[in-house]
Amino acid sequence: MRTAYSVSTVRAAEQALIARLPEGTLMQRAAAGLAAVCTDLLRRGGRVYGSRVVLLVGSGDNGGDALYAGARLARRGAGVLAVRVSPGRAHEGGSQALRAAGGRVVDGLDVPATSRHRDWAGRVDLVVDAVTGIGGRGGLRPGAAALVARYTAHDAPVVAVDLPSGVEADTGEVLGDAVRADATVTFGAYKPGLLIDPAAERAGALHLVDIGLGAELPAVPELEALQYADVAALLPVPGAESDKYRRGVVGIAAGSARYPGAAVLAVSGALRGGAGAVRYVGPGADAVIARHPETLVHAGPPSKAGRVQAWVVGPGLGDGTDAEEAVSDVLAADVPVLVDADGLRLLDADAVRARTAPTVLTPHAGEAAALLGVPREEVEAGRLAAVRELASRFRATVLLKGSTTLIATEDPGAPVRVNPTGTSWLATAGSGDVLSGLTGSLLAAGLAPHDAASVGAHLHGLAARHASDGSPVAAQDVAEAIRSAWRDVRA
Repeated sequence: MRTAYSVSTVRAAEQALIARLPEGTLMQRAAAGLAAVCTDLLRRGGRVYGSRVVLLVGSGDNGGDALYAGARLARRGAGVLAVRVSPGRAHEGGSQALRAAGGRVVDGLDVPATSRHRDWAGRVDLVVDAVTGIGGRGGLRPGAAALVARYTAHDAPVVAVDLPSGVEADTGEVLGDAVRADATVTFGAYKPGLLIDPAAERAGALHLVDIGLGAELPAVPELEALQYADVAALLPVPGAESDKYRRGVVGIAAGSARYPGAAVLAVSGALRGGAGAVRYVGPGADAVIARHPETLVHAGPPSKAGRVQAWVVGPGLGDGTDAEEAVSDVLAADVPVLVDADGLRLLDADAVRARTAPTVLTPHAGEAAALLGVPREEVEAGRLAAVRELASRFRATVLLKGSTTLIATEDPGAPVRVNPTGTSWLATAGSGDVLSGLTGSLLAAGLAPHDAASVGAHLHGLAARHASDGSPVAAQDVAEAIRSAWRDVRA
């Protein structure tokens, strides 16, 4: 499992470790890891010896990591130029080490003064961003932004040190100008901003350098991302004594005369997700049976449809009395309930908070904004805060869909989960309906809400990758590809 910790947690772990180690040990470990990644990138581009590397360095330890790494590169024959963002201010030990290895240290304000430095801006093989790192707040200052723009204007790869400068380490927000890296080398632990958009989108390929913090970090992180092995361990696989009821029966209250396809897609997701049986309630029964004859259909209301282990309500319900009654009836059930799409508009917040059985809400940014009473842009800019607030306000597990899907529980001490498998091809009509059915089937199989939402999002993203193969897909393609995603995880 990939875990991420806040800046304050990482700082405390570093201080505890530093107290037991010789001075400068942690910085040298970080520099060695950073230099190794830079060496690999330079080799891919041609060579290390004779290459040109620019370090954009701030005045803190982040800049020191880069300067010591630059010294290692210089000793291997690279030409290394360190550009100080704040005139005269950079890590002194790192600056001395770079000069001793044959590198140069200059102030950013002095760079345009000679043609030699001006020439470097157009002939750089690698740019290392060490302007602010995890200690920065807000976007880049104008002078730093100008230097970043100057040295990244010629398509040389950019490596960020610990975090792309200008992004918020703890939240993933981008509040101004920020570096867009091709790779980020982070030390000791991942930071939340490396896993959450919009900041994550600027981090590029992530490289974690072990500097020995493991024993100093708390057992519970701020964020976690399930990997294949974690998902495989959670997948509900039937045993020899299983029957369709033991595997889980999921109820689907979805679709309308206007949106019968939503019912079909939600049922598709549930069946592909491993449900032993699906009970469908709604006006889309004919369309559902035509596509999935194994579905058990009922005219309604949901409470009269028969025994289920979980309900999914909302996709394509539309408006009107029937839709409102379906949502209310499902929320009154004493089994886990997933609410999506139109169900999110029609739910009664007090009824959700009063439930004793688990509830999962699956909004996209627009729906989350409506539930919170804030502009959509606020949710998209601060996804971590939004998902935590929703989970707390509704006393539910919340799966916030988007470029990075986040899953939070009402427990403020529990880590938020980040899904690493998403793809932009999921931005297609009906894909959320498939996710709802898939996650509902996992709830019916007995997975805890946090796990069901996390595994559902993981399989959904993998299925989209299988279905697209780099080309456009429809939601039904994603549903059909869930089986391939399941096999991938178990392989």
